[in-house]
Amino acid sequence: MMMMVEVMNYLVLIICVLIGVAFVTLLERKILGYVQIRKGPNKVGFNGVLQPFSDAIKLFTKEQTVPMISNFMVYYLSPVFSLFISMVVWSVMPYETGLLSFNMSVLFFFCCLGMGVYSTMIAGWASNCKYSLLGGLRAVAQTISYEVSLALILLSFIILIGGFSLELFCVYQKNVWFMIISIPLSLVWFSSSLAETNRTPFDFAEGESELVSGFNTEYGSGGFALIFMAEYASILFMSMLFVVVFLGSGPCSSIFYLKLTLVGFVFVWVRGTLPRLRYDKLMYLAWKSYLPVSINYMFFFVGVKVLIFTLFL
Repeated sequence: MMMMVEVMNYLVLIICVLIGVAFVTLLERKILGYVQIRKGPNKVGFNGVLQPFSDAIKLFTKEQTVPMISNFMVYYLSPVFSLFISMVVWSVMPYETGLLSFNMSVLFFFCCLGMGVYSTMIAGWASNCKYSLLGGLRAVAQTISYEVSLALILLSFIILIGGFSLELFCVYQKNVWFMIISIPLSLVWFSSSLAETNRTPFDFAEGESELVSGFNTEYGSGGFALIFMAEYASILFMSMLFVVVFLGSGPCSSIFYLKLTLVGFVFVWVRGTLPRLRYDKLMYLAWKSYLPVSINYMFFFVGVKVLIFTLFL
């Protein structure tokens, strides 16, 4: 019976995430429209509200094309695996309703983050297209580079709070947000999240000007829709994680969703404002700038923790 309840809870969560993804795409198109002094979608439904659902129906009912020289099964399954990973990772959030929260949620998040690389790499390789392969290689190099900084930043806070559960972040930030005591770290985390989700100005995996569409060049109709949904689910999740880790709110407070919308807005704002970086600059930023900052902050937090132990024990 308990297992059945958990499965039902998780299904409800997935439906909510997919509806959220639909409206994040609408929000993005509206914001980008106003950034470029135009309206954005405003015909389907009231003020364009039904546009994402219309797009989904269009994509899933289009004819499925498969390249003749592709590795068919792997090519077909990699978008499904990509969406599966981006859905599973949502179980780490501290929902406070006994949904699926568990004590090692940060470690589970790292596992899912590492697994996400494989779907991109396999999608690029299996379609047997040079553009896709180059896009996949770029995405893997970029994701692995920025994962190091993300891991070290989270490790710093794990040392500070003394546990691997995201619920502890909500408990420890009742009086002061972690963002206030570590503004540089929050900015590094945010820009690493942009790189991790292949967003502008780090969208090298999908470089239209030189790679047509990157690792998803050969995907159309349903396959493209699944990759698209996985990407936006990851953006929504990283926004949510930023709010939990740095702005100290759990999903059961109403102010949490206001903060989440604000972080999501900044994701889109960056896309509408910044041009794409050069690839060597991207790697320089990861290894020469973000990595030293993350390591120094980690040692700083270790020092703070040791000082607290020596003073109070």
